Amino acid sequence: MSDEPQQPSGRHEPGNQPSGAPSARADSSTGTAGITDTTGNADPARHNDGSGTDEPRQSDGADEPQEDGHPGRTGRRRIAGALRTTIGALLLMALLLLGGLIAGYELVDIPAANANATAQSNVYLYRDGSVIARSGKINRENVRLSQVPLTVQRAVLAAEDRDFYSERAIDLKAMTRAAWNTLTGKGTQGGSTITQQYVKNYYLGQERTVPRKVKELFIAVKLNREQPKSQILEGYLNTSYFGRNAYGIQAAALAYYGKDIGRITTAEGAYLASLLNAPSAYDVVVHPENRTAVLARWHYVLDGMVKEKWISPAERAAMKFPVPGKVRPPTGLSGQRGYIVQAIGDYLTAHGVIDENTLATGGYRITTTLEKKKQNALVKAVDDNVTSQTSTQRDIDRHVRVGGASIDPATGRVLAMYGGFDYTKQYVNNATRRDYQVGSTFKPFVFASAVANDSITQGGRRITPATIYDGTTKRMVQGRNGPTGYAPANEDDRSYGHITVSTATDRSVNAVYAQMAQDVDPAKVGRTAVALGIPKNTPDLTASPSIALGVATASVLDMTEAYATLANHGVHHARILVDKVSKDGEDLALPGPNTGQAVPREAADTTTWMLRSVVEDGTGTAARSAGRPAAGKTGTAEEDRAAWFAGYTPDLATVIAVMGQDPKTGAQKSLYGALGLSRMSGGGPPARIWGQYTGAALLDSAAKNFDLHLENGFDEEDLDYAEWEIEDHYGDGRYDNGRYGDGRYGDGRHSTRRPYENLYGPPAHRGSAPPAKPHKPGSGTPTGGGTPVPGAGHATGPAGGGGNGADDKTGGATEHAPRPSTGVTPAPPDTHTPRATPPPHTSTAPRQ
Repeated sequence: MSDEPQQPSGRHEPGNQPSGAPSARADSSTGTAGITDTTGNADPARHNDGSGTDEPRQSDGADEPQEDGHPGRTGRRRIAGALRTTIGALLLMALLLLGGLIAGYELVDIPAANANATAQSNVYLYRDGSVIARSGKINRENVRLSQVPLTVQRAVLAAEDRDFYSERAIDLKAMTRAAWNTLTGKGTQGGSTITQQYVKNYYLGQERTVPRKVKELFIAVKLNREQPKSQILEGYLNTSYFGRNAYGIQAAALAYYGKDIGRITTAEGAYLASLLNAPSAYDVVVHPENRTAVLARWHYVLDGMVKEKWISPAERAAMKFPVPGKVRPPTGLSGQRGYIVQAIGDYLTAHGVIDENTLATGGYRITTTLEKKKQNALVKAVDDNVTSQTSTQRDIDRHVRVGGASIDPATGRVLAMYGGFDYTKQYVNNATRRDYQVGSTFKPFVFASAVANDSITQGGRRITPATIYDGTTKRMVQGRNGPTGYAPANEDDRSYGHITVSTATDRSVNAVYAQMAQDVDPAKVGRTAVALGIPKNTPDLTASPSIALGVATASVLDMTEAYATLANHGVHHARILVDKVSKDGEDLALPGPNTGQAVPREAADTTTWMLRSVVEDGTGTAARSAGRPAAGKTGTAEEDRAAWFAGYTPDLATVIAVMGQDPKTGAQKSLYGALGLSRMSGGGPPARIWGQYTGAALLDSAAKNFDLHLENGFDEEDLDYAEWEIEDHYGDGRYDNGRYGDGRYGDGRHSTRRPYENLYGPPAHRGSAPPAKPHKPGSGTPTGGGTPVPGAGHATGPAGGGGNGADDKTGGATEHAPRPSTGVTPAPPDTHTPRATPPPHTSTAPRQ
């Protein structure tokens, strides 16, 4: 029944009821509560059956007229009733919510400070369970708000909460916006006020749970009513984490600028405020590659201060970015321990295992993939070949830095890592930094990409180790539509004339590999490098022929991961640094394995086949000290600012880099004269470190041969044939520019001297009969740039090799020797056009 009386037919609109409108009153004659109209008649909605009881009249429809002529309840009445019910329910819910909020406010008390003030240390373990390091001791010195310069306080507000002094404890609008952005895929965003952040830091913890968030809201509201804003801001500044193991703004001032907070300038304060957004990532000393993002955040803070009229535009314009000073980490992290702790922290946060602030609270037990024996062997190899060779009498030796890493190709597990001489003296991890060019260690990726993509030269022939290119220095790289405008010089501006890809790899000839990158397509080369393990966002990983020369600045760990993929027959395993993380007996979830076939096996294995020669008689002969089958590549950055050796055995991939850096300014420096050497090359200290370490690391395991599947249509005989063709048809100096000998022969066009002797040894087999070898399909020998190789004939054996290579500046290579065939499985011939008999030698030919 309705809670309102029925209107008679012909009723007036509400507010204009007639005097005879029905009303409720007690029926004294029957002793029951009846409804009558004002004239004393019974309620027309009821009837009396003589039993003395009024019962509701039955009807077939609410809107049908009743027996007494009155209509039933209308649709409008039903809607009004439902609306009243809904409103009532909402009011009830509001009352319950209000009651809950009041009860929560009364029941939730402001607790004592959490255990963060006395946090446990994190323990880092080798794979065998022995301790590497302990970290996590809180570095904090509380200060009063009055000790913090006003401009520094305002810089923090500009960065984190500009309406702090005028807003409530919680910002429902910001929280709703943050939740919506997170749910709609715009990224996880924060909506917390400074008051909420302080509550989380000081009273609760960093865990992300609904109960913690609810408590945070109630405590923030109560705290905002019971404490002044200045006290809350003071607590926030003393409890926030700024990176470098610094808790609180006083510890941050000392860690980054070496002075008390009271002496911090506005510009420095703006940088400290910027750190609150991403403490470690925004440390430009540790991560120089993030400088652009740091500057953007710093400008955002200062622009906010101008907008709030806390500083003038003129003051803002006069400010320069204040680069933080030398890092002073705890002595407990000396030697390699600090580098390992830093790398593990970066790994865990990058993979979403745990955020930085939570990890910093301590109490975690972290088992790494590092093996103690191999780690010690790597440190000793660096000490023996670099550290012990430095001298205080040579100022340049102060610039020497070393980075190293070693990975198991079959699993991607990092087994050893060398970050620098001492974490307490040099904070930057040389194994993970991404700001030094990798040089010619990038060239194998170009060749692997050529095989993986079935690439051809400009002349239309497949690229194999036997393909002939023009190695003339400063030769213009040719594209499909003509010159590209890029003409790289070889090391020491040396020309090699026509040369096979294999020998060009041994000698690290820039002219050949730049042309090869163009033939393959630089964009494809970049994609191959990324598939092998080089990060997609690596600086200077550009789609141009220069990519072949290693202008990209991948880290030592990145390069180790990529070379491990080559060692593993093209199967890529994303590197793993952590085996287990636990706290209070519970394990945290770690990322699952990330593996896949980066390049076909034939592409990886043919690359390995060539790189073995670099170790055997190319620029990396020093690596033979490992005493087992090995493949590798040397590399040198521009002006000898870094020298690399990247190599592997079938069961271990390792990369070593020696870098030059000014200890005061951090600027990259050339290493001419370092360690008493005239030049710093990848075939020098890096290769010697690699050889000593690899031999020691694998001492207890049997040597393994490479099991290789070469690309279709190529075998070792093709290389012999190609080298004979070069000797027989290019040994008259026609393509020599005079760099061999004393330079009296100009461009070599009219020379009677045989400069070929300086490339491959005496031309003992010129004009002799070819080896008994059938013409095989798919093993063509074109020149780079598309011109076919002229001449015909065969040789009785491979030509010799000689002269310094691009990266072997400390000594010449020995005679080119045939590669061992053990373990090599030739692939079946492909269906390419058989190699035609080379045309007769002509008197002139275009220079490529």
